[in-house]
Amino acid sequence: MTFAKIFATSLLVTGVSMFSIPAQANLTQQQSAAIIKTFDGSDPVDFKHFLGNLKGSDLAKADNLTATLDAYLAGKPLAAEQQNEINRLLGLYTRIKYAKAATENLRELVAIPTFSVDGVPQHENPEFLKIADKIKALAESFGLAFRNVDNRVYEISLGEGKEVVGIHAHADVVPVNPDNWKLADGTRLDPFKVTLVGDRMYGRGTEDDKNGIIVAMYALKVAKDEKLPLARQFKLLIDTTEETSGDAIPYYFERNPTPDYNLALDGGYPVVIAEKGYGTVMASFSKRPATGQGAEIVNLTGGLATNQIPTTSVATLVADNPAELAKHLEKAGADYVKRNGKDFSIDAKVDGKNVLLTVTGVSAHSSEPESGVNPVARMLDFLNGLGQQVPLKHNHFTDAARYAADNWGLDYLGKKLGIGFEDSFMGPLTTSLTFVGVDAKGLKLAVNLRIPKGKPLATLKDQLADKLGKWTRQSHTSVAFDYSLDEPMFRNPEGEWVKALLDVASENLGMKHEFGTSAGATSVHDLPNGVQFGLAMPDVKYTGHNDNEFKTVEQFMLDLQVVSEMVARIGQMPKL
Repeated sequence: MTFAKIFATSLLVTGVSMFSIPAQANLTQQQSAAIIKTFDGSDPVDFKHFLGNLKGSDLAKADNLTATLDAYLAGKPLAAEQQNEINRLLGLYTRIKYAKAATENLRELVAIPTFSVDGVPQHENPEFLKIADKIKALAESFGLAFRNVDNRVYEISLGEGKEVVGIHAHADVVPVNPDNWKLADGTRLDPFKVTLVGDRMYGRGTEDDKNGIIVAMYALKVAKDEKLPLARQFKLLIDTTEETSGDAIPYYFERNPTPDYNLALDGGYPVVIAEKGYGTVMASFSKRPATGQGAEIVNLTGGLATNQIPTTSVATLVADNPAELAKHLEKAGADYVKRNGKDFSIDAKVDGKNVLLTVTGVSAHSSEPESGVNPVARMLDFLNGLGQQVPLKHNHFTDAARYAADNWGLDYLGKKLGIGFEDSFMGPLTTSLTFVGVDAKGLKLAVNLRIPKGKPLATLKDQLADKLGKWTRQSHTSVAFDYSLDEPMFRNPEGEWVKALLDVASENLGMKHEFGTSAGATSVHDLPNGVQFGLAMPDVKYTGHNDNEFKTVEQFMLDLQVVSEMVARIGQMPKL
């Protein structure tokens, strides 16, 4: 996911009308928790069996559920509040009955390393063929219709009717650096094996976004098994290029109709109606022979993708006396850390004839730079500032360091370059040095932008080109820039369906009954009636693109519960 921190913010936007509170379920979070505690591990035969057991317990009377349960089990018409209570109980049932099976299925998907491989089209990557077969087998075992659309999008369908609700998730993940997957106590993790430590399920894709695939499939399975009278069709659309080119979903819609309503299970709760635009400033420095005196930088690492702030950045340096160079870099590094927050480290060690200089920060999703400590920005700023303390030969690596330090620095709000702005609802523009790519031709350095509404893209691009062009001329640096900027998304939240979504999420999760905004873009960014519906909690650090990515067991269970209730409620509403 090109996700971000979710700002659960009161919607104070001109033109968005307040709405009356619709019929709600009477069950509170505490009452739901009591039901889960009582029936956890009971393995009910089906939903009616679960309701029968609940009816016979003290909980039904204490929670004023007896009348609702009697009416439903007798096949009598339900009031709106009663129907919502049944939907809530269906979500609890899904969690209770399928917790173990869903967790095992998540393990199976995480074990398939579905990241992009250079030179291999995603739809030809054997790992995507493997995960397609796994998802197909699971869907067919659930009795759900499966279609593999040219290995770009995997479509799972349930129901009939003219209206279609698209549920969006994705099977691809961002790359990993296995060396960085270790806990504070030194425990090493396999990124492609779910490892349970306490309540945390570590593994690439547990948060972003293989969890979304699993909870959606179980929600559809339960709706089918219980023969819910769905008024519309659901299509779970599983993207394969969400983290890279993003061309799979457009490919699908060139050949298939677009759903009338679109929900991304790849963002934040409760309901996110705005997404920042995604942007990249790619600077390319051609390889040039080193000149001058001192040590020479011959390699540099950073993030493996533009939407990923890594844990470490490593520079490889060559010098006549590696031990002496490492000593001077250690001293300079300690001073730099002390002057710049002390929340990261700089280490230098001799490696044969080379010196490996490592800056260790805190990994984060690039749309949430405030939650991490960017080692790429600190590495480049540190190298540029060494000066006479540790002389360096001038080459394309020092050019890149000077460019980064002069224009971006350690700031992630675009203020150093003078392009910063913010929207009162969507928050500020963010700018993060992320990707470093080195090959025989030279060096590429990416700055990832997350763009709120409030400034035309043409204006922002002109500002970037003007300021960076001026720096290039004044610094006499040979660098080529490529700009890619996408419009932010903002939805005017109208209709019974968004009210229902807001109810389901806020009531189950104990959240404020208000819409949110995200710095991350999902596959619904350009689709009609598109919003994010989970699966991340606001004000909790998102781990999706981080080293040591994890999903807590409790949150995964809540997702099963919430998405199952959502399908039941949205599917049975007479009008959206």
